[in-house]
Amino acid sequence: MRIATLLGATALLALGACGRSDPGLNQTGAEPELPGVRETLVPPMRIAKPTGWGEATPTAPAGFTVTALATDLQIPRQMLVLPNGDILVAEGRGGGAPPLRPKDVIAGVIKKQGNTKVKGGNRITLLRDADNNGQAEVRTVFVDGLNAPYGLAFVDGYLYVANQDALGRFSYQPGQTRITAAAEEVTKLPSALNHHWTKALTASADGQTLYVGIGSNSNVGERGMAVEEERAVVWAIDRATGARRTVARGIRNPTALAIEPATGALWAVVNERDEIGPQLVPDYLTSVREGAFYGWPYSYWGKNVDPRVRPQKPDMVAKAIAPDYALGSHVAALGLSFATQGGFGGTFAEGAFIGQHGSWNRQDLAGYKVVWTPFAGGRPSGPPADFLTGFLTEDGKARGRPVGVTFDPAKRILLVADDLSNTVWRVAPQR
Repeated sequence: MRIATLLGATALLALGACGRSDPGLNQTGAEPELPGVRETLVPPMRIAKPTGWGEATPTAPAGFTVTALATDLQIPRQMLVLPNGDILVAEGRGGGAPPLRPKDVIAGVIKKQGNTKVKGGNRITLLRDADNNGQAEVRTVFVDGLNAPYGLAFVDGYLYVANQDALGRFSYQPGQTRITAAAEEVTKLPSALNHHWTKALTASADGQTLYVGIGSNSNVGERGMAVEEERAVVWAIDRATGARRTVARGIRNPTALAIEPATGALWAVVNERDEIGPQLVPDYLTSVREGAFYGWPYSYWGKNVDPRVRPQKPDMVAKAIAPDYALGSHVAALGLSFATQGGFGGTFAEGAFIGQHGSWNRQDLAGYKVVWTPFAGGRPSGPPADFLTGFLTEDGKARGRPVGVTFDPAKRILLVADDLSNTVWRVAPQR
């Protein structure tokens, strides 16, 4: 009864705080429109409650078909295509940061309403669709007993897995469908507290460096900055020695990393901070520049000061740079994959697919789809366009929530992990 009463009061406060966004604001692109700060005692909160797909499937542009490559997974997050075409799916749920304030408890209750009831697998599943007909004829548990695996990479015969506490690797033989050997630890990852537990991973274009994205342990430093040591950063790890250096800081939650194929540059999608309004702060897509500071927690989108942070640090604000490309506020971008080798051709030849998991802290739902951002010359060249939709029903319920996206140039397919319906969707041109 107490929780119900609290949630009811929260809803009233949220509505009273004008939690809806202004549709007139353009919040995508290199120069998003940023409204004034709207800090409230309790932020507006609404999440799309699950309803299931039934006989429906996501909606792709004309000329594409969408099929379920795998169902009944255990919270699929990120994916990797091996050289022989086998697909690996990291499954699990991590975390472990206790709530700090009453509104954290409320937010936790609301967020859970939009999650699957399935327990995380803490494993990697292998899917093999050798004839590329959209049906996996082989499905095995590839690696088991992991600790909230998320980021995956493959280099020179080794599978690299970013668990929430460590980066490990496994020796791989072509065609292998099961690994039972223990992982070789490459390096430990910050995990004493895991507010943002997901550790994104990708390899450099030459395969010598592994990049790991490590999210913050708070919204804006409310747990104290001591727990933020080497958080909100991107690490570069020498694949041979495990030695690491910090590439970029102040990058609040880099949830997916990928190499842009034309330039070999590292890019990330990043989830920004909450609780200062339905249209602050835009989540973004950015190149990860060596030595850059992206503002968190002291400022956002360059040098816009966050008034909540104590103590204020003007010297850090002065160092902050703006990201490359805004995706919209609270869309929760969790997936990033560049089209390679000509992509799907035409409109979808050069650019990035981005999985948007969906908002929880604004009254009008945002995200819950996969978007396409066109590139030219290694840079975004146009506004994001919907590529895969239908995750929301007309009455605002969630059939699914996209996380990782992976483009496979050999088979010309896009794979999308849906961690609400526990499905991997396959999007392919019609034959």
